[in-house]
Amino acid sequence: MTMLDAHKARDELKEILNQKEYRVYHESKGIIETWWEKAKQWILEKLASIFPSVQVSDSAAGSVLIIVMVIVLLLLALSAFLLIRNHKRNRMLRKQKPLQSQQEINWTYRQHILEAERLEALGNFTQSTRHLFLALLLFFHDKGWLEARIWKTNWEYYEELRKVEQRKAQQFFKLARFFDEVTYGERKVNSEEYRQFHQDVMKELTEEELGGGVNVEKG
Repeated sequence: MTMLDAHKARDELKEILNQKEYRVYHESKGIIETWWEKAKQWILEKLASIFPSVQVSDSAAGSVLIIVMVIVLLLLALSAFLLIRNHKRNRMLRKQKPLQSQQEINWTYRQHILEAERLEALGNFTQSTRHLFLALLLFFHDKGWLEARIWKTNWEYYEELRKVEQRKAQQFFKLARFFDEVTYGERKVNSEEYRQFHQDVMKELTEEELGGGVNVEKG
C-alpha cells in the first residue's frame, strides 16, 4: 500500500467514525427531545383537565415539568438522607452496650431513677438520660421480658422484647436510639428533649403500676 493510499484510508476511517458519533449524538438527542415533548404534552393535558377555562402555553408546561422534576429530585435526596441516617442509627444499636459495669446492673431500676433525678437537678442531662434508660432496661428485666447482661447490645434487647411484647419493643427501640445518640453519638441533649425522654420512660414504667416515690411529671 502506498503512502497516498494509507492517508486516504485513514481519512475515510476518520470520516466514518465522525459520522457514527454524529448519528449517535443526534439519535440520543432525539430520544431526549421526544421524551421531553411527551412529558410536556402530558402536563398540558393534566393542566387542561384541572383548569379547563385556562389556556396553558407550551412554555408554561415546560416550566411546570421542570418544577416537578426538581421536587422529585429533592424527595429522592431526602429519602436517601433518611435511609442513611436510619442505617447509622440502627448500626449504633448493634454495636453499643448500655450496661458498662457490674454496679450498674446490680442497682435496682428505682436507684437509677433516683440517680437520674439527682443528676437532672445538677443540669447533667446526658448522664441523667443514661440512668433513666438503664432504669427502663432493668425494669423490663424484672418483668422477665428481657435478660440484662453487660455484654448485650440494645439491638439484642430489642430482639428479645419483640418476641414477648411487640408494642414495648417498638417504644424501646425509639428510646434506645435517642439514648445511643446522647451517650455515644455526642448529641447534646437540651432540657426540652430530656423532658420528653423522661416522660416517655416514666410512661412505660407507670403503665406497669410503678409505686410511689418518683416524680412523673416535669414542669
